[in-house]
Amino acid sequence: MDRVPALHEPLKKTLGAATAKVMAEHLDLHTLGDLLHHYPRRYAERGELTHLSELPLDEHVTVVAQVADARMHSFNRGKGQRLEVTITDGSGRMQLVFFGRAAYFHQKELLPGRRGMFAGKVGVFNRKLQLSHPEYKLLDADSSDETVKAFADELLPIYPACKQLESWTIEQSLSIALDTMEATGWDGLVDPLPPTLREGRGLTDLPDALRRIHRPQTKADIAAARDRLKWDEAFVLQVALARRRFADTQLPAVARRAAPGGLLDAFDAKLPFTLTDGQQKVTAEIFADLATEHPMHRLLQGEVGSGKTLVALRAMLAVVDAGGQAAMLAPTEVLAQQHHRSITEMMGELAEGGMLGGAEQGTKVVLLTGSMGVAARRQALLDLVTGEAGIVIGTHALIEDKVQFHDLGLVVVDEQHRFGVEQRDALRSKGRQPPHLLVMTATPIPRTVAMTVFGDLETSVLDQLPAGRSPIASHVVPAQDKPHFLARAWERVREEAEKGHQAYVVCPRIGDGDDEPKKKTPEDDADKRPPLAVMEIAEQLAAGPLKGLRVEVLHGRMQPDDKDDVMRRFAAGEVDVLVATTVIEVGVNVPNATAMVIMDADRFGVSQLHQLRGRVGRGSAPGLCLLVTEMPEASPARARLGAVAATLDGFELSRIDLEQRREGDVLGQAQSGVRSSLRMLTVIDDEEVIAAAREEAAAIVAADPELTDLPALRTALDALLNEERESYLEKG
Repeated sequence: MDRVPALHEPLKKTLGAATAKVMAEHLDLHTLGDLLHHYPRRYAERGELTHLSELPLDEHVTVVAQVADARMHSFNRGKGQRLEVTITDGSGRMQLVFFGRAAYFHQKELLPGRRGMFAGKVGVFNRKLQLSHPEYKLLDADSSDETVKAFADELLPIYPACKQLESWTIEQSLSIALDTMEATGWDGLVDPLPPTLREGRGLTDLPDALRRIHRPQTKADIAAARDRLKWDEAFVLQVALARRRFADTQLPAVARRAAPGGLLDAFDAKLPFTLTDGQQKVTAEIFADLATEHPMHRLLQGEVGSGKTLVALRAMLAVVDAGGQAAMLAPTEVLAQQHHRSITEMMGELAEGGMLGGAEQGTKVVLLTGSMGVAARRQALLDLVTGEAGIVIGTHALIEDKVQFHDLGLVVVDEQHRFGVEQRDALRSKGRQPPHLLVMTATPIPRTVAMTVFGDLETSVLDQLPAGRSPIASHVVPAQDKPHFLARAWERVREEAEKGHQAYVVCPRIGDGDDEPKKKTPEDDADKRPPLAVMEIAEQLAAGPLKGLRVEVLHGRMQPDDKDDVMRRFAAGEVDVLVATTVIEVGVNVPNATAMVIMDADRFGVSQLHQLRGRVGRGSAPGLCLLVTEMPEASPARARLGAVAATLDGFELSRIDLEQRREGDVLGQAQSGVRSSLRMLTVIDDEEVIAAAREEAAAIVAADPELTDLPALRTALDALLNEERESYLEKG
């Protein structure tokens, strides 16, 4: 039997079964190698205090503080004893509580003036923050000891911990792990960075980085270790993505060049405006990709309302001109219908190929969704397989086995983050050869995210808004503190309607009895009311502040024909106020709609709010977006809304959004998971490292695609891309 290197030994062997079991179940750590890569979250100095003023509720924390006061209280007519200890760190105070016999024991230890590390879950009692029965370790040893050792200067690693395993237990375990690895000469540890790269960038070797991160002598040690470990993560990830891109360039595809005098030229001749410089530049990039005999893999991202749909449509027309078919995949039926409506309107008689009154260069544009009637669906499927339809717009229904194409040349995926990669993959397999792929994101994403989450795609950015777009004024409406602001909001909606304009009112919930209130966000109080619902708000508005206006509702659970009917009437100006869920978030284009009121705005993410706001101000009249919230002024939710109101720059907001969400496992499916394959690297702060790693990775893969000369890098790559992630990347 093969010997297992020390690095891959199960933790049970080194730490014992009980500790190993807790580490596996609660921290997903199984081997010595896993444990060595469980890095400290931060470092406490014995002279430094954690800020008690910034403690997150309901999370496990470790604080370094001093006992200010300790008092014993009796309750239950003297039968019960409770010890209340107040600790302080200069920035704030909090209470520790102990009950029963433990109270007497801890009273002897926790004397005023003593300092310690205290760990537990932050709770609230009588409006004060508290830790109930925390674990603790007193720090100030006897003064004689303290003089022997520069006690206050020692850097104490504080690890991401859990209720079952405190930070200092993890620290002791890591001490054993480091000693074991040192004793075996770091048996099994491979260094993924090629020596030339490591030396060229002045990075320390891997054993040294692991020593310094867990047992730093100075702050310089921590910085050197972090620099090195960030490079490992960025580089191995970028090599994985570079190999993906390289493999894609090896796939065959049919080159699709638009024929002159065809459908695209006829369409361009009809356009009532000229393309922006940005649209022309991005179109040139896309057309150059389409003309090659390898599949395009391009991400088209940009500001809300920057005309991405037009750019995508022109690419689709070019492919139809070249004898192929183009499919656009939308995440919801409302959006698919909306795209179908706007594309057929933009194309006019060019969308009626083969029909009476259709143009001779025209093609047929069909819609395919899950809830279509049998006859309509059969006709759409027939049009696709015969090639009669050059363009199809649909939802997941396009992916089903029954759907066959005559010659699928281009797939446009709208709103990437709503689609599993499997769906993208299933549609790609419909072509005789891999079709070209264009992915559009609804809101801008930071460059670092484009280089990681979408790192297997080339990126085109549209950052110019078309001429004639109006500015949108955004304001936060604090309904709780200032109810008259909300009353004024409804007056503003009425004023817009009286000028002949229209408005949206967005709610987080439908309220038709079928939808349970969404799960609580961390900021919710136990007694917080459920989110506001479309049905209730529409009824209140029609009977109250908006009485006399034509108010209609729109949500995802309506019948498709009813949804289509409401959207058509709203677009035609027959409805004044549309009360809707986020089904209107993307692709809905009604230039006459000038006002939007978002109820319970704190329950939406930053990008989502920006996306919703992009539905107004699409015509010549200025737009207005009101963000209604009951959150107190000092809350993080209010700060988030303030950020949205303060800027229309989607790139800036996407950075704020990313800072507030967890990074998510960049390679895994969860876009916002708790555990990330990036333990040291943060996508938002380490842009320079990611960009440099991407360049190095591209150069290495171009020279040696199979990494034959870099076995250690190959090993690290295999470890990163376990089966599940490998297949995820494959399908990317």
